Amino acid sequence: MKLKLIFIILIILIQSCAINSKHELSSAKPSDKTKVLNFGTFHFGYTPDATKTEFDEENKELQKEVREISKMIAKFKPTIICIENLPKNNNEINTAYHKFLNNSLELNTKYGESSMIGFDVGKISGVKKVYGIDNRMDYNYNIGNYIESEPKLKNSIDSKAYLEYIKTPFKDYPKLSELNKNYDKLSLIDKLKFINHPKVLDYAININADVLFYVGINDGFEGADEAVKFYHRNMKIYSNLNRIPMTKDDRIFILMGSAHTAFLREFINRSSKFEMVNTFDYLK
Repeated sequence: MKLKLIFIILIILIQSCAINSKHELSSAKPSDKTKVLNFGTFHFGYTPDATKTEFDEENKELQKEVREISKMIAKFKPTIICIENLPKNNNEINTAYHKFLNNSLELNTKYGESSMIGFDVGKISGVKKVYGIDNRMDYNYNIGNYIESEPKLKNSIDSKAYLEYIKTPFKDYPKLSELNKNYDKLSLIDKLKFINHPKVLDYAININADVLFYVGINDGFEGADEAVKFYHRNMKIYSNLNRIPMTKDDRIFILMGSAHTAFLREFINRSSKFEMVNTFDYLK
């Protein structure tokens, strides 16, 4: 009898929890967070990054593709545009931007993707000002390769995991592996679709930082010590984003290198302030 009573009480409790969960979901308010289109790209112009994509900014056919992509992004209707440049350069950047607004027949190629896409999206959308949110910090992303290749040094953490990821980052995703192998042959829009794929954004964090957690000499943390610098840089970038005056009605377009996009995705996903839209709703 006691067991039967306990069983009935458990059933009642489970049903009560289910009803409460449904009520909480059904009574959730529509999001009033500031919408963000967090868009990753490769660098169109010069970059000190280890991974580079060949891109001729002056190629007229490529410029046509850029303008088509700008039109797609502009459907998001941004009111604030953030680019990968330092806040201290905002006056210089916006002087160039306003010159472009007055004569936009030719794309501005001086600042690479920041001016080619960023300025063009801004003009289409009627945005008056662009914001640099970057922060520069030096770090040795090549320390893992150095330790692995230096005969006098030994990686005492997990050499196998480090080397396996470096050689085959998409081994569990054959379609992405194939796209990665043929990346240079892809059209501009297909390159950008690849870059913004969630698993490729994960890769951007792994290859720039997390893979270094497998690297260290003796009982040291040489890899982690370098990786934390890249985490720190992206935290500062996110802080710069939050310095911009904005309201819940603003719509933020962020155009950054893919590793920064990947980190910002993590911060924004947990934010009580922002809500990310689906990039692929606009990249089509």
